[in-house]
Amino acid sequence: MRKLLVANRAEIASRIIRTAKLQGLETVAVHSEADADLPFVEAADESVLIGPPPPAQSYLDVAAVLAAAERTGADAVHPGYGFLSESSDFARRIAAAGLTWVGPDPAAMDAMSDKIDARNTMAAAGVPVAPGTVEPVSDIAAAVRAAAEIGYPVMVKAAAGGGGIGMAVAADEEQLRGAFETARSRAERFFASPAIMLEKYIASARHIEVQILGYPDGTVVALGERECSVQRRHQKVAEESPSVAVDEALRSRLTEIAVAAGVAVGYRNAGTVEMLLDSESGEVYFLEMNTRLQVEHPVTELVTGVDLVAEQLRIADGHSASFGGNPPPSRGHALEMRIYAEDPKRFLPGPGAITTWREPVAEHVRVDAGYREGNVVTPFYDPLMAKLVVWGEDRQAALATAERAVAEFEIVGPKCNLPFFTELLANPDFRAGAYDTGLVASMR
Repeated sequence: MRKLLVANRAEIASRIIRTAKLQGLETVAVHSEADADLPFVEAADESVLIGPPPPAQSYLDVAAVLAAAERTGADAVHPGYGFLSESSDFARRIAAAGLTWVGPDPAAMDAMSDKIDARNTMAAAGVPVAPGTVEPVSDIAAAVRAAAEIGYPVMVKAAAGGGGIGMAVAADEEQLRGAFETARSRAERFFASPAIMLEKYIASARHIEVQILGYPDGTVVALGERECSVQRRHQKVAEESPSVAVDEALRSRLTEIAVAAGVAVGYRNAGTVEMLLDSESGEVYFLEMNTRLQVEHPVTELVTGVDLVAEQLRIADGHSASFGGNPPPSRGHALEMRIYAEDPKRFLPGPGAITTWREPVAEHVRVDAGYREGNVVTPFYDPLMAKLVVWGEDRQAALATAERAVAEFEIVGPKCNLPFFTELLANPDFRAGAYDTGLVASMR
């Protein structure tokens, strides 16, 4: 590879460009009219306007992205996360254009793109899955029958897509009827597929995921787990590594499951195997595999010292791991907080012009920012403004650094959820590590 086009925006585009430049690659940013003044555009060696603000007319416009690659002479494409990152069709069109795709093989993406197919594939490979439907639920009558067989409460999910969109919990048939219609409507709107699945709801669940890397020689390695149980609306808002709920025996089990999942689909490049840990029974269940770089990848980078974007580029270029045969052991503790332009109480988006932006600057503090002072957070995209990531020798040290960093981070203009993290870091259950996916709801 010589020149990399980043088919994304804001903080993840800046983060990819930073590593690509360190690897000696020229970089190309594509952007919408709304994002022309954002830092990632300036950070790239070249930039191309690909359309107006609506994503369908810019970041999701495959023809526009391919035209930008041709125009600039880019020979590789990194999709980041979101947008086209999990589109196997996009990956195939990149390859058909003679470009290098910095991501997994389209066949692996297809195998994991539908949650039902993914569950069935994993079950066939011996990976544990929670009780649930093995084919799409077509109507409410079928949903009622399936829920009776699985046993309430059940989780109603869009079979396609991710990010917690199209998910709801039903404790009985009455709730199921409402949840089914809501989930189906949101699934069709966001993923162009009304397919719905049902799965046993684990009330006291912790959301644990394992970072994997699949190399050209067929090797799949795991780089430890991330705890992702701090969620609002089934969407992550803070993550940490390692998980305080995972001992060495469980860590070994999680690693075995994650590697088996990767091997089952011939996985190459960076991916994440997401699992639910039942806090009461200790059972672990496969949730889904994300065939891309995760938002929360920095916590793994801080505890392992591995630059995951650099590994993605190595893999795409046909090289083996930078760290030899065995992945480096984790060291210390890392915590990530997603800084959104949203109300810290109800978590509703609040875009606006940024009149003040002052980042904390200290040892073991990392800010992956998508904006700066003078920029405008528009309503067209996800309201993530930055990721505040800290590291400590142990969890207590990381928490102390996080408290100082949150207090020093100043954003004025749009709504901001920084006050939520002040509250989270003071929460006794969170500080003790005694929490699950119901934590945020319990704080409200």
